[in-house]
Amino acid sequence: MKSSWKECIYVQREELAKKLREPLAHLAEQCASAWGDRERLDEILAGSFSSVPYCAYLYCLGTDGVQICDNVSQTGLAREHFGRDRSQRPYMKEAVPAWGFLLSDAYISMMGHRPSLTALQVVRSGSDMLGYLGADFDLRDLPVTSELYEEPGYWRQVKGDPAIRGTVFQQCRVDSPMDGNLEQALSILEELLTMRGVFQCQIHFSSSQATIWTVDDPYRYRMLDHEALSDPDICLIFPSRPYPHDATIPQHNIERILATMRALRFADQTIYLRTASINIFNGMISLTFSCDGSHYMSYVEFLLKDTSFWF
Repeated sequence: MKSSWKECIYVQREELAKKLREPLAHLAEQCASAWGDRERLDEILAGSFSSVPYCAYLYCLGTDGVQICDNVSQTGLAREHFGRDRSQRPYMKEAVPAWGFLLSDAYISMMGHRPSLTALQVVRSGSDMLGYLGADFDLRDLPVTSELYEEPGYWRQVKGDPAIRGTVFQQCRVDSPMDGNLEQALSILEELLTMRGVFQCQIHFSSSQATIWTVDDPYRYRMLDHEALSDPDICLIFPSRPYPHDATIPQHNIERILATMRALRFADQTIYLRTASINIFNGMISLTFSCDGSHYMSYVEFLLKDTSFWF
């Protein structure tokens, strides 16, 4: 897997550009001979439309960004686009490289309001630049050729609502119903995580609830309120499951992680833990404190930090 989503995008764009450069360059050469002739350009684009893979629309633009032919698609011509000024569209504001081909950054289309991108090929007659051949693509029509990225395992901090941060020292933690029974609630969650097929758990300390996902039904979450987290009988309705062999977090570390979260909940009356989550497969822990700052890190890094680090 790739190390970041940006790297995945780069690989995906490179693969797409390789498939588009040659057919668009060849088509631009044909358009140069008919430049300024609307009907002839429509005919050339329609005749070669299938040569541009995944394309939604083809059209030609003058150097000023004004369209000089109709939109050509698989279903025919859209004549209402003739004379359309595209000069302010995102792809027209990007610099076309010296070799005359640009694959734009993705943008939201005006018509369908969907993620799209545009390829521009410079059209030349000798050394003179005539304009551009444009090809629009709906991201839904493009194949995914790169591997899905992995979430980075290093510690990341995300700042939250500035209004909350600005008044953090004017507040004080108020015991929630879960706080009064936290040791038992966390013991129930430990049982669910280690023996009952729960692989992700988000604990809302302040609102006394937990949201869980199970390996038996991973696409739906379930909410356990304070009453459920106070009753060990809740474990009876979740079937016993062996701890996943491919889990990143070792089974014996779940108890330590929950104990550390409990300590962070009670360590300070002003800066305290509000919500936390565990995912045993990617090994990540998330924490959101009363100052609305969120932290994401691997379970190893989390266990290496004691309460003095946070306060």
